[in-house]
Amino acid sequence: MLKFHRDTGSPLMVNAYPYFSYNAQNLNYAVFRPNAGVYDAAAKLNYTSMFDAQMDAVYTAMKKLGYGDVEIAVGEAGWPTEADAGQVGVGVDEARDFNAGMMRVVSGGKGTPMMPGKSFETYIFSLFDENQKPLPVAERHFGIFNPDFTPKYDLGLLTQSPSPSPSPNPSPKPSPGPSPKPSPSGGGKWCVAKAGADATDLQNNINYACGYVDCKPIQSGGACFNPNTVASHAAYVMNAYYQANGRHDYGCDFKGTGVVTSSDPITGAANTSPDGAQQVRPARGQRGCQPPAHILREAAARAVAPAGG
Repeated sequence: MLKFHRDTGSPLMVNAYPYFSYNAQNLNYAVFRPNAGVYDAAAKLNYTSMFDAQMDAVYTAMKKLGYGDVEIAVGEAGWPTEADAGQVGVGVDEARDFNAGMMRVVSGGKGTPMMPGKSFETYIFSLFDENQKPLPVAERHFGIFNPDFTPKYDLGLLTQSPSPSPSPNPSPKPSPGPSPKPSPSGGGKWCVAKAGADATDLQNNINYACGYVDCKPIQSGGACFNPNTVASHAAYVMNAYYQANGRHDYGCDFKGTGVVTSSDPITGAANTSPDGAQQVRPARGQRGCQPPAHILREAAARAVAPAGG
């Protein structure tokens, strides 16, 4: 079968369903919520998404057979909004979090740990509920739309939003082309998380920003992996995203969880932003492995330099 796909240039269709493998203990791992992850000793990778792990398991098997070059597509995947009484982990929130997280992985250009930079043709199951389908109840409730075409939850499918909710969704979407040079503010500007930012929001910030900046430093084995906390990793990627996209204030919004500061997060000269809002300024050694200020400035200069310059 894999030879046929290679010969015809067609993808292998995979039905990736964390729903059928989750339990109450690993629910967060299954629906892209903050979690400690599952360490794969053979691959030496820490997976924080069951979907990523399932996709990489298929890829590993194909590669072992000599067909690692065959593309993979997701034939169907989804999460129900209703189930039998007493079943934990099924509802609108879980369905939204899973489908939004999956959409970020398959369309954001981040890929999976073993297939970095890849995008995957994907079909969400399903468009509408199927009230005539046999039991169990969950089989009838995978739809993302109600019969009157109103969405059960917001995935950003009916808007011009660049990313499905609940991602931080800075606007506008970063442009690959040159952008105007940012005006200096006290010699430099940085993006930090607001004090009291929710861990789920910070994880969503990580998922979103890693679709546009290099997040290898915060992956297992990376120079900035430790301390292995959501807050520490978010501190790294939020500022990396902001610096790489011209230091515009909207690039540090992250749905209200980020704030621009003129205080260097390395030296920690102050703990308030230019508008007076409190910010998170972790102690030295707990700053998400922030690169030195001069490297941040050089990265920003490269981001706004004309092509071929």
